[in-house]
This record gives sequence, C-alpha cells and structure tokens, in this order.
Amino acid sequence: MSPTYDVIVIGLGGMGSAAAHHLSARGARVLGLEKFGPVHNRGSSHGGSRITRQSYFEDPAYVPLLLRAYELYDDLARATGREIAILGGGVMVGRPDSRTVAGALRSAREWDLPHEMLDAREIRRRFPTLTPRDDEVALYEKKAGLLRPENTVAAHLQLATRQGAELHFEEPMIRWEPYRDGVRVHTAEDSYTAGQLVICPGAWAPRLLTDIGVPCRIERQVMYWFQPRNGVRPFLPENHPIYVWEDAHGVQVYGFPAIDGPGLGAKVAFFRKGTETTPETIDRTVREEEIRAMADHMSGCIPDLPGTFLKAATCMYSTTPDEHFVIARHPAHPDSVTVACGFSGHGFKFVPVVGEILADLALTGTTAHPIGLFAPARLAAAPAPGART
Repeated sequence: MSPTYDVIVIGLGGMGSAAAHHLSARGARVLGLEKFGPVHNRGSSHGGSRITRQSYFEDPAYVPLLLRAYELYDDLARATGREIAILGGGVMVGRPDSRTVAGALRSAREWDLPHEMLDAREIRRRFPTLTPRDDEVALYEKKAGLLRPENTVAAHLQLATRQGAELHFEEPMIRWEPYRDGVRVHTAEDSYTAGQLVICPGAWAPRLLTDIGVPCRIERQVMYWFQPRNGVRPFLPENHPIYVWEDAHGVQVYGFPAIDGPGLGAKVAFFRKGTETTPETIDRTVREEEIRAMADHMSGCIPDLPGTFLKAATCMYSTTPDEHFVIARHPAHPDSVTVACGFSGHGFKFVPVVGEILADLALTGTTAHPIGLFAPARLAAAPAPGART
C-alpha cells in the first residue's frame, strides 16, 4: 500500500491543477491522478484562449469570484513568468434586451463595475472590424480579455510540483471507496489512501459522479480559426476586442483577437450550440458544413473575419440544467469528498478561485467564498439538460 496522503485530486485539467496547487501551497500532502498527460487536449482546458470578463451576464452572483480570480491570475503569472492573461477589453453585443447585454449590464450596475454602453454607430467607430445592426448595442468592459488555458494549467502544475505535490499522469482512477476515516483510490497501477478526495472530472462527470444527483450533459463543441480577409493587423489585440455576440434569435458566438502571429488567424466559436456526446464517442472530425455554418454566421457581423479557414479543434462542455457550476462537499460523503463539475461554457475564467475553494473545502470543510449557487441539491430533481439553440 502506498503512503497515506492528505488529499488525492482526481483530474489535473483546469480545476484539478489549481486545486493541487492551492492544497500543496498550504502544506498538504497531495497526490494528483490524471487520465492523460500533462496539459492535454482531450477535455476542456485547451484551444489557446478563453474569454474572461467581469460584467457577467450569467448571474451577478459570480462577480465576487471573478474579482478574486483576477487577483489569483496575476499571482500565477508573477510566480511562474508565464503569460496567463491578455486584458485588451471586450464587448457584449446584442439587442438591449438580450441576455448577453441586459445580463452584463445588470452585473456591472449591481457591483459598480467600470463599463460603457455603446450604440451601433459608436461600436463601428471604436472597432471597425465589427458591423452591428442598427438596433444592436454593446457593453464595453476595459478589464475583459482572454486567458491562456494551456499556460494556466502548466503553471498550476509547475507550482504544485515545486510545492511537493506528487502528480501521476496516464494513471486514471478506476474506482474509489470510503476507507477508515478517509478514502481509498484504485488505479491500474496501485491503490492509494488519503484523508480527503477532490474529484474534478470535467466531461467524465456523468460516469464518475453518478451518485450526487446532478444530471450533466456532455456536448461536443468546435473552435475555428480563420485568416481575416484583409490580414490580421485590424484584428490585433490593440484593435479588436474579445466579444460575445447574441443575434436576434438568441444564438451567441464568441471570439478573440489574433494573438498568435500573422499566420494563425483569429478564433471564433458558437456558444452552447453543441451536440450531445461522451468522452469515448466524441467525433473529432470537423466537417465542411460546420465550417460553412460558422463562416456564414460571422460574415453578417464581422465580414472580414471568415476569409480563409485555417483549422478547427473540438472540446467538450459539461453542462448542468441551469448552466451553473457544482462545487460542494459530496452529499453522501460530506466528511471526506469534495466535487467540482459542470463548468463548461463559462468555467475556465474561474480556475484559480475554484482551486482555492476546493482547498478550503477539503482542508476545513467550508469556505468564505459565496458558493451557495453551486450546491448540487438544487438539481436533484432536475431533468437532463437539452441542447440550447
């Protein structure tokens, strides 16, 4: 039997890597187990960029966590010397009563966040790459921008290792069970015991967390990179913001400036317009009709963007019925197991603060952060989420 650890962390993607860092930083003896290699592209923490924003249209309750996440991202960049965030500003675009605009404005006002409201004419003047309809407006947030997911995961793993965490890659958990005053975890390689278990399963939540009463839909999502028609200069971060753009039918797209050089283009994707899948059956092939649908949609709002298609990549969203996270002690094992799932679509920007919360819960059983919204009991009787169009 391997030596006993204070905490075993299952999954070392965005949330798990952050948990391993925060736990080991507090002196805990940590074992991390990951199904794939470090900083892999088989889940949800890859793709070169993720949006971050504070005027949060999903719910104002997230804003305090975002403010703390911004502080922790700064700490992470300083501690590792890695590029973590590029905060070049961002716009939430749509009709004034759209979820994207009205929700962002609600959060900005409730938390007194710096922002500007722009009409269509002012959007075009400030950001010539964008061509909104006359009835569309935007909330502009100077502190919005993008995060580097691979760098973030690598940085958390780097710090966790430096702080003494033992990280095992290509060693997935087979099962776990209560054991004495803690847990025992089995892999194909060995069995390990610990006082606490933290499970960050990502898209594997439906299989690994069947007993917490949370229906979770796994969706295949596609990210696209296009070379702009007139070159990348107008799409550089100093000229082109990150954006979430909702059309009159409620379809949202999101996108980024060109951040990786002249030949790598700008990234764009539909937001929550995926198809149901599983980690084992996901179709990684991106077809011509999908590329055309993305290009056709973007031609109506950013005409110069879909110039030349460069590449595409798939990832997976794990989505709860109300699209809010699950962060809590395990309902059936509240003394020894902490769970974190259902983040996809808008979770990566919270990675460092979720790691801090998971360390709190595992080591003390509670946290000062506001996480009441994320209790699994709210979903115990909910049906499985359907696709949103």
